[in-house]
Amino acid sequence: MREYRSILPFLQKNKWRYLLGIAALLFVNAANLLVPQVMRIFTDWAQEGVLNAQRIAWAAWGIVILGLTVAAGRYVWRIYIFGTARRLEHWLRDLLFQKYLSLDDHFFNHHRTGDLMAHVTNDVLMVRNSMGGGIILITDAIFMSLFTVFMMIYTVGLKTALVALGALPFITVMVLGLSRPLHRRSRAVQDTFSDLTTEVQENISGINNIKAFGIEENQLASFEEVNRTYQEKNMDLLRLSALFDPLIQLISGVALAIFIFFGIQRMQAGFLSLGDFIAVLNYVLLMVWPLMAIGLVVNSFQRGIASMGRINEILAARPRVEEAQNPACSGSGEGAPVRIEFRDVWFRYGDGLPWVLKGVSFTLDKNESLAILGRTGTGKTTLLMLLLRRYDVSSGQILVNGKDVRDLSYEELYSSIALVEQETFLFSRTIAGNIAFSADGQSDLDKVQEAAAFARVAGDIEAMPDGYETWVGERGVTLSGGQKQRLAIARAYYREPRVLVLDDSLSAVDTNTERDILRHLEDLHQSLILVSQRVSTVQRADRILVLEDGVIAQAGRHDQLLEEPEGFYARLYQRQLLEHELKGEEGKEDESEL
Repeated sequence: MREYRSILPFLQKNKWRYLLGIAALLFVNAANLLVPQVMRIFTDWAQEGVLNAQRIAWAAWGIVILGLTVAAGRYVWRIYIFGTARRLEHWLRDLLFQKYLSLDDHFFNHHRTGDLMAHVTNDVLMVRNSMGGGIILITDAIFMSLFTVFMMIYTVGLKTALVALGALPFITVMVLGLSRPLHRRSRAVQDTFSDLTTEVQENISGINNIKAFGIEENQLASFEEVNRTYQEKNMDLLRLSALFDPLIQLISGVALAIFIFFGIQRMQAGFLSLGDFIAVLNYVLLMVWPLMAIGLVVNSFQRGIASMGRINEILAARPRVEEAQNPACSGSGEGAPVRIEFRDVWFRYGDGLPWVLKGVSFTLDKNESLAILGRTGTGKTTLLMLLLRRYDVSSGQILVNGKDVRDLSYEELYSSIALVEQETFLFSRTIAGNIAFSADGQSDLDKVQEAAAFARVAGDIEAMPDGYETWVGERGVTLSGGQKQRLAIARAYYREPRVLVLDDSLSAVDTNTERDILRHLEDLHQSLILVSQRVSTVQRADRILVLEDGVIAQAGRHDQLLEEPEGFYARLYQRQLLEHELKGEEGKEDESEL
């Protein structure tokens, strides 16, 4: 049960709700145990021939009052036990989601999305069931058994009660023997459910690729295999858990038969009245539920323990990149310009892996534009990830206004820098909602429209039937690649950052639109970082860096780099210029824009 230590803060805060629910449950159990006593007394009166209208009314009203008491008590314990379990479900999901938001890229690179979804859905559900129905079952199993034993001894004495309770030792041995296998099989079911969730999530996300390659049958077969495995794991668990009820019924039935035989003998010998016999017989029947509850408790809590163990693995995860406990201030007020410096930065993604960056040093002065260009895999995007502290440098420093980014708060760092990534992600909300994604409260429509105009996407939006209220499908599937990129630029512009970073985020935009956006960027009084594979995108920058094999191979303005004919930049310029000429574009315009 140590797996449940993670929810101790919730239990401490809500202990009185659980205690009130348990008290109501015990009250209901006590009322149920009084019913056989009323029946015992009524039977004895009938056997002795002393029944009259008053005593019949007394017995009838006793049953009615006990029934009403049970009904009221059941309502209370359902509200306070099941209701508190629902609160736990909400609290635990919030805790998990908050944990996800605190983890870094390294964690998400090594955990599947479907698995993380399963933790928030199925695992939390299993924990809720164990802390709702499980609490009821364990309370019934313990207190109903104790109360029933006490009432048996009170009614017919210890010897006769022990005969009626002969099934308990056998059931205890059975529960202990099955609990560990149940835990293993419950964990296997939860793990396989994660595989199933991942399979569905990946196939739905990649449905266009599946159809494009015509591999629907292959993916169906793959899903069928995972689905069958999940079914088999559930059947393994079901076969084991299904043993509880029949075995308990069998053991209880044998115990009941033994008591009936023994009780009849005691009645014939004059040691037991008919009322006592009926009362104990009812108690034996009442004992069947607590005995069955023992099996259900084991099943419920083993599932809950398995799920809680999986959740604890997530809660125990620690990001490799953590915010400073006492963050420093960069010294720049709201709207003030930002100076960025990379100082001898080395980085690799893990021990033993190749170096991605090797001693990179450069400075981005306030209100300066810097372009980064290079072949695929040379570390361009990695530079940006380090600046935003998605990862920490292996050695060296990254400074923002003279302060190491590792000493700054996330809030200050992210409020200063807006990144538009190469792979644009849009949320399932309206276009206005996507542009104003960073807004804390109600979005400013005028500001949204201004951002859209800046990104040259306003015309596209206004041509849509619902304009800015057009609902964007998941990941922006209803939009073209160029529209998504321009919406992402508008989203970044809406934040009014002091440093705007574009990571090859104009690759799907046509040349004329790209030219307009770049000219707008020149008018912004802020620092700008451009990463691209196209010379036309970077040539207007104040300074251009060319990365090769993790080092800065060239640095300078566009005209300076062209003076190095053997350099990567000049060769790329000539190749792209030739490509434009082959497409039939005007050479003079190409040369001026390249």
